[in-house]
Amino acid sequence: MKKRLHTTMMIIPTGVGAAIGGYAGDALPVARAIATITDHLITHPNVLNGAQLYWPLSNASYVEGYGLDQFAAGRWHLQPVHQNAIGIVFDQAIEDDLRWRHLQAADAARATLGLDIRGYATTDVPLGVKLKQSQAATWGTLEHPDSLLRAVEPLLQAGCNAIAVIARFPDDMDSEALNAYRQGNGVDPLAGAEAIISHLVVRQFQIPCAHAPALKPLPLDPTISPRSAAEEIGYTFLPCVLAGLSKAPQFSSTAHPHSISASDVDALVVPASTLGGSTVLSLSETPTQIIAVQDNTTALSVEATTLTLNVITVQSYLEAMGVIAAQRAGIALSTLRPHISPLQSLV
Repeated sequence: MKKRLHTTMMIIPTGVGAAIGGYAGDALPVARAIATITDHLITHPNVLNGAQLYWPLSNASYVEGYGLDQFAAGRWHLQPVHQNAIGIVFDQAIEDDLRWRHLQAADAARATLGLDIRGYATTDVPLGVKLKQSQAATWGTLEHPDSLLRAVEPLLQAGCNAIAVIARFPDDMDSEALNAYRQGNGVDPLAGAEAIISHLVVRQFQIPCAHAPALKPLPLDPTISPRSAAEEIGYTFLPCVLAGLSKAPQFSSTAHPHSISASDVDALVVPASTLGGSTVLSLSETPTQIIAVQDNTTALSVEATTLTLNVITVQSYLEAMGVIAAQRAGIALSTLRPHISPLQSLV
């Protein structure tokens, strides 16, 4: 009898100041390590994106956050692909020189990575991105979301089945918040608005989507944190988005051969202070083992005791990997402790 694959989901919510995963690709080392001890890793752009940097993981699925929520709720299934045909949407507000930088990045991805990037479309009016921030999180708004959806339609008609969106983000961000982020503190000022953009496309068209913000290069600062440095080495954050979308699974409302369903998820790894999200709450009603990581602190405080969730609380991702390895091997965690209680009668 063939053994079923072990599947792990890893989530680090966007724009909440996570100590790991709140910066430019700084959760990639964790994802790489977890991918070696599970058969299939399901995660999202906030974990795998590192601006100019990324790392190919053959057993990882790159799934946008809204798609993850629908998947965990059992409404959508993930269908693995060999390669997607990517279309790019440009915000009309992007200046010519900045647009050319992004087009060159896309051409470089075609020439060096072999990605199937079919073409691009430009919105008929500027999207009008507005950034909002509190002490706990960032979010944003679009003045013209309808323009974004209209720009996607001709790309779908041309055969594209994954969409990269490049929106012009404001340069007049809160300087104190931006400097804190570059120093490895605080909340990513862009992340919340990025999530709004990709959620909109995925919800409307049920296809993979991810976003790369268009910004003028920041002045050189030799003191920036290594965790933020990936965003300092080029004119665009597009390469990781294109690489991720290239093999992102497609969404389906019905299960097909080889598709992946919420019932296939054995373990969910998530920061211990962010347990109120839709994906977590959906999977908490299934046999999925939720592993809450304490030292990946965030600006939130939504913990297991507040929600009366059944979770395994661990101190670090290193400990979380031990739990995953034991689960995959079929070893009860209680048998790995120094003292094992005598077997008790259940009747």
